[in-house]
Amino acid sequence: MKIQYVLMVLMAMLFSNVATSQEGLPIYTDYLTDNYYLIHPSMAGAANCAKLRLTARQQWFGHEDAPKLLTMSINSRVGDTPSAVGAILYTDQNGYHSQTGVYATYAHHLMFSRSELDLNMLSFGLSVGMIQYKLDETSFLFDGPDPSITGTIQSETNLNLDFGFSYQFLDYYAHGTVKNLIKNAGINSDQNITSNLRRYLLSIGGVFGKYGSSWSYEPSVMLKYRDATKEAGIDINAKVYKTMEFGKIWGGVSFRNSSDGAEYLTGSNEQKKQKLQQITPLLGVNFNQLMVAYTYTYQSNSLVFTNGGFHQFTLGYNFNCKKERYSCNCPAVN
Repeated sequence: MKIQYVLMVLMAMLFSNVATSQEGLPIYTDYLTDNYYLIHPSMAGAANCAKLRLTARQQWFGHEDAPKLLTMSINSRVGDTPSAVGAILYTDQNGYHSQTGVYATYAHHLMFSRSELDLNMLSFGLSVGMIQYKLDETSFLFDGPDPSITGTIQSETNLNLDFGFSYQFLDYYAHGTVKNLIKNAGINSDQNITSNLRRYLLSIGGVFGKYGSSWSYEPSVMLKYRDATKEAGIDINAKVYKTMEFGKIWGGVSFRNSSDGAEYLTGSNEQKKQKLQQITPLLGVNFNQLMVAYTYTYQSNSLVFTNGGFHQFTLGYNFNCKKERYSCNCPAVN
């Protein structure tokens, strides 16, 4: 029975490596640390400041070859025009798999209100990405003629597109994005999974607070769907902001749940099914033009490599800021 548990854990880790390392930029909770542009290209240049964000994520802290992700993003309006540009650089290492990518973004923002006091804006964004995938098989055990193991470092570079929209009205918002529009082979050339990495994302939320109060509250949800595997999931999020003389202090929690699960056998040969469940508290501070945030993810599944050890730090800098244009509770824009 112990052997069964070990094999199931190893299979789960292997599947996670293949799925995560070939999906383009992984979707974690980075967007909740004032970084919606990282997953929604239409948010490039939506704020009254140009934004630079650096993110470092380490999973299974203390374990060799554990997954880790580094991202750098920057986005800004083009002068006083409704156009905006952005760029993302990232590297994602996950065991024997790794990927490095660069995205360039163009976004356009349409105002429907008669003045900028009332926020009523529709935005569109398109990101073009070049992603290099690598699979290091040099340390794989090889004791037979297995054509799937070459014993070399396999490498493949693909081009892909992300397209999305954002609609922001007063204190409310909605973002929709289709990621990985183009089908490509990745490394393994799996026509059922890796050739179709298309994902659909939909974020909806709002910010509430009494007029003149230094406190505000932001509930939101993000729905996710992966086209090839028909997997669906949801993030349920809650954030709270406290306005200070130097900026803002904010915190919150995110609960991630998948509607699909994996079947496994217990020690008594009983078949069970578990779904991905993660709880992520987050804490951040905006000090003048600087932003610092930390998130920690706890995975509550019964059969996992480890429940905790998911650390993420985000450092941000806002520059070329203009006067807050809108009379609304909209921290992602004002």
